[in-house]
Amino acid sequence: MRVLVVNAGSSTVKLAVLDGDLVVAREKLDVPSARLDSTALDAALRRLGEHGIDATGHRIVHGGTRFTGPAVVDDTVLADIEAVGEFAPLHQQPAVIALCSARAALPAVPAVACFDTAFHADLPAAAATYAVPLRWRDEFGIRRYGFHGLAHQWAAQRAAELLGRPIGELRTVVAHLGSGASACAVLGGRSVDTSMGTTPTAGLVMSTRCGDLDPAVPLWLARFAGLTAADVARALDRQSGLLGLTGHADMPAVISAADRADPDALLALDVWVHRTRSTVSAMTAALGGLDVLVFSGGVGEHQPFLRERVAAGLGFLGLAVDTERNRAAVDSEADADISAPGAAARTLVVEAREDLVIARQVRLLLAGCDRDTVGTAVRPWPSPR
Repeated sequence: MRVLVVNAGSSTVKLAVLDGDLVVAREKLDVPSARLDSTALDAALRRLGEHGIDATGHRIVHGGTRFTGPAVVDDTVLADIEAVGEFAPLHQQPAVIALCSARAALPAVPAVACFDTAFHADLPAAAATYAVPLRWRDEFGIRRYGFHGLAHQWAAQRAAELLGRPIGELRTVVAHLGSGASACAVLGGRSVDTSMGTTPTAGLVMSTRCGDLDPAVPLWLARFAGLTAADVARALDRQSGLLGLTGHADMPAVISAADRADPDALLALDVWVHRTRSTVSAMTAALGGLDVLVFSGGVGEHQPFLRERVAAGLGFLGLAVDTERNRAAVDSEADADISAPGAAARTLVVEAREDLVIARQVRLLLAGCDRDTVGTAVRPWPSPR
């Protein structure tokens, strides 16, 4: 079965045709998905459709409380996806546009939605529950949902393969670091804690998102600074993070500015590293110890300088990075173990492959497997390499 995978992220739209685990064709739209141009997307879908597509699989960031596994898309499913769109404004609307475009371009093939929140659907209640009024939790669905689940699921399984150990015995922290960023504690293949919350704005410092913030700050801004709710939401999602600290949303540009001793860039890197170390430590506490830390995502895969800085402050967790191995693990087609000899816990770099997880979920669902099991289980899939 050939599956066209559509991944509308916060900064790019990636499309790939997979035949088994083999990528037959791939395209990337370098327009931020918040301003997704449906004309360019339609053209890309037409080109990729020539490869003989049997199904399409779509990364959907937020599945709310309904979707704990992948779902074949019909009008009702589409409406339910749109209904939780305000919880993920940078992602849900572009994903819906892409989903509708694919259904229109390929009306004869099934479209399957695969949810980032599904991997975190069984978070322990202690990790998922916010200390807010009961009505907020029951009526409004305020809880920790967690995101980047497809990427975390892949990274945890791939780490087990690289180490030659059963995933069921590993305590793994995945640091998925890119334009959007989150950390996840994976115990025996299951998500038990994660840094993002009700929305993908929470947690780590990101390209344009603030990450964790005193919840009273938006209220103060609305009451005393005259900002509207829309002003605050726009600032927290689109004008904060690295952009708010430096004027640059792109990490390589921030690093370049820091190399020129720009004080704002130097501070931004310090803030970014501090938050990442703190969050990895918190995820380790949720696991009761650490066997492996996995770096993934655009920054995690391609910035050895930042990997080394993060790990340098985490020696108390048993982590140590080998400088030469770390520097060699850049733009490599092979996932890498960058641990220093004798380190008590291992440090890996794993390429984010949401496309593989999505394509496999699509095939399993259409083959009749239970969708909740398909969505959350980490199976011993064969390595793509």
